[in-house]
Amino acid sequence: MGQVKSGDTVSIHYTGTLGDGSTFDSSDGRDPLEFVVGSGQIIPGLDKAIPGMEVGDKKVVEIPCAEAYGESNPDNRQSIPREQIPAEIPLEMGLTLQMQSPDGAHVMPVTVVELSETEVTLDANHALAGKDLTFAIELIEIKAA
Repeated sequence: MGQVKSGDTVSIHYTGTLGDGSTFDSSDGRDPLEFVVGSGQIIPGLDKAIPGMEVGDKKVVEIPCAEAYGESNPDNRQSIPREQIPAEIPLEMGLTLQMQSPDGAHVMPVTVVELSETEVTLDANHALAGKDLTFAIELIEIKAA
């Protein structure tokens, strides 16, 4: 079939790990991940690692946070009065809530990162922002563009 080039549709199996070796995502037990190379459907660092691979190739790719989900942006954290959260929502650290963007056009996930008697601090950064990632990948299929 040849080597992967930008615009090809590929299928990969992958395992993503953090610096401490813990797995944050894997296709193990699932169908391979399918995407168009160079289309921006996956994080940039992983997208750049695929061209040139052939079916059956395996590699481990180290991806700095700038090529993954970016740096954690302190402006994406916001403290709000606790009474603005509906009483029926049981607040706890790590809880993911849905919030509307200021313009009301989008719903975005936020995570509870701090709790006090009077305030709740919500973080809209991606959970993997600021983290370097490692992916073990195996190319399963190439559908030429």
